[in-house]
Amino acid sequence: MQATLEQAVKLGLREDEFEKITEILGRVPNFTETAMYSVMWSEHCSYKNSITWLKTLPRDGAKLLVKAGEENAGLVDIGDGWGCVFKIESHNHPSAIEPFQGAATGVGGIHRDIFTMGARPIASLNSLRFGKVDNPKTRWLIKGVVKGIGHYGNCFGVPTVAGEVYYESCYQTNPLVNAMSVGVVKVGQTVSATSHGAGNPVFIVGASTGKDGIGGASFASADISENSAEQLPAVQVGDPFEEKKLLEACLEVIPTGAVIGMQDMGAAGITCSTSEMSAKGEHGMIIHLDKVPTRQHNMKPWEMLLSESQERMLIVIKKGREAEVKAIFDKWDIHCVQIGEVTTDTNLKYYMNGELVADVPAESLVLGGGAPVYTREYSEPKYFAEIAKFDATSIAVPGDLKEVAYQLIQLPNIASKRWIYEQYDSMVGTGNTQTNEASDASVVRVHGSDKGLAVTTDCNSRYVFADPYKGGMIAVCEAARNIVCSGAQPVAITNCLNFGNPYNPEVYYQFVHAIKGMGDACRKLDTPVTGGNVSFYNQSEDGPVYPTPTIGMVGVMDSLSQKMSLGFKHAGDTIYMLGVNHGDINCSEYLHHICGVTHSPAPHFELEEEFNLQQTVSRLISEKLIRSAHDISEGGLFACLLESSMAGGLGFSVNTGNDIRKDAALFGEGQSRVVVSVNPDLHALFEAELKGTPFTKLGHVTAGKEIVIDNDNWGYLADWQKAYDTSLERMLAAQ
Repeated sequence: MQATLEQAVKLGLREDEFEKITEILGRVPNFTETAMYSVMWSEHCSYKNSITWLKTLPRDGAKLLVKAGEENAGLVDIGDGWGCVFKIESHNHPSAIEPFQGAATGVGGIHRDIFTMGARPIASLNSLRFGKVDNPKTRWLIKGVVKGIGHYGNCFGVPTVAGEVYYESCYQTNPLVNAMSVGVVKVGQTVSATSHGAGNPVFIVGASTGKDGIGGASFASADISENSAEQLPAVQVGDPFEEKKLLEACLEVIPTGAVIGMQDMGAAGITCSTSEMSAKGEHGMIIHLDKVPTRQHNMKPWEMLLSESQERMLIVIKKGREAEVKAIFDKWDIHCVQIGEVTTDTNLKYYMNGELVADVPAESLVLGGGAPVYTREYSEPKYFAEIAKFDATSIAVPGDLKEVAYQLIQLPNIASKRWIYEQYDSMVGTGNTQTNEASDASVVRVHGSDKGLAVTTDCNSRYVFADPYKGGMIAVCEAARNIVCSGAQPVAITNCLNFGNPYNPEVYYQFVHAIKGMGDACRKLDTPVTGGNVSFYNQSEDGPVYPTPTIGMVGVMDSLSQKMSLGFKHAGDTIYMLGVNHGDINCSEYLHHICGVTHSPAPHFELEEEFNLQQTVSRLISEKLIRSAHDISEGGLFACLLESSMAGGLGFSVNTGNDIRKDAALFGEGQSRVVVSVNPDLHALFEAELKGTPFTKLGHVTAGKEIVIDNDNWGYLADWQKAYDTSLERMLAAQ
């Protein structure tokens, strides 16, 4: 039966898109076909409003083994015959409705993207955004999301090694849950998400197909509202133990050479995996839906095609190797059922009990094929006028800076995230254990090698809100700075671009300029983009979230002996600040949350200045001229010093000088600055190696565990640490 325009519109298609489908098929599509196009042409799957700008990002580099978009995840060469596979994706809308399963299945889905390429996941990261902690719903969301991430990762056996979390009012209704996975593989032992060879059998492996997650991609391509809870079936249900078995079975079957291609069933399930593999291999498929293992009886064809049930893969194998492959999955007690075969033509033909229920060209469904591509109009946000009015001289310097500092280190965005990370097992299930000493990026051992990977997720979305171009550059550069301060060399990035409704010209302005900033920073730092995820429609009746282009970055150290930590090491060591404190308080936690100023310019940042600083820090670490390194970020110089002090269990005494206002000196968040500690015997060598990099000698590390600022004793480290460590726990425990 032919579908109607009314049905197409209800499924999320535009009238002109329905007409285009009719033109492609040469006939009016039926309901099942229309449902397939509605999901594959949704923003979540097709990137129809973003692909034009995504293509402007740098996607080539000497260490890239596949270009962005060619496979399920990025693949970079880390040397000695090893490759690193990594990617970040969002699960925002599902987590807003059902935080435990939304977050858990986000973790499961991103791990499948890694092992579907033949890599073993060795580390998990996340980037989270919530509303104000004093809101009961926010506390419910935080607890559910953290529990979901911890449950899936701990049970699956991949350590959660790093992450970030911010709290701002704009995320109250629409939280952000971005999950990243990092895996390793021997170069040449990867498998592609492709299909070819007429007559080769097509298998579905893994869990049974159910009605959970139907329309999940469409759900992710619409604003969040009070009625969104009615779409709970669009949220998938995960089983980490099933995924663990699926991981081991897939990694066992790949080396047999029987596999032509493998694809995770993520968004749009069977529809997505069959169409993307077929389009890439320039072949078609015949699929018998009645052979698909299901959890519910009498599932309709469109339900089976659109289900996003978790822990499933589609694999194409060489004809004649069926028994060999099936034996491996049987050993792991995993479904392995042939549901079709590869054909010579390029159409996808889906049958149910012998009846043809859908017949569409594979290419017409996918990104870069028949899916529409739009370039939206954009205009400068009106709130920029409010930002331009900000005058720092209108903010009086506080009389009691110690009290301000005490309030500052208890703010949710700065205080310890111990309550969260203690629920994650950072050492579970792997010989690729994380090294324990705190550093700006998490460092993970590559098993069977002396190599280490430094991994991080970063984005200060308030900076991007204030200046999307500069904020986009800062997000990339802060990630790289964290990698460099940990002793590694940045290699490449993945990104998760979280924005509001792209049909809003001001939101689209934020998106376009953030992309431009990211691109310029990546080109300067030689960290190409390996791929990622665009998440639009992070918007509610209250408006869009802050533009949040989360950066996931990987760096490489040839030997773990190169690792640099952030804690002070020895009493008597000299404390230096590399870079210049320009004295601005713009966009800082201090200005925003202590002074109550919501609109101010982005903090000081110059790309060339940042590049030179990172080159210097890398050189100092490689020549072993510093004992610690910690970048200055949220909370400014004071928060940076306190964190280095707490990590080392030592005090410090510093002088901030008289050149700039004291609150800016201590709490300003101007970029491109790093605090290092140096053995006094190496002062001359250290300063000579700076080669023109600006620096300030701040003071020294002390054994007394006291904090001294400008000759004023601010008390004992233990008292500051108690406030820093327990602030968030107290807030979350509030009723």
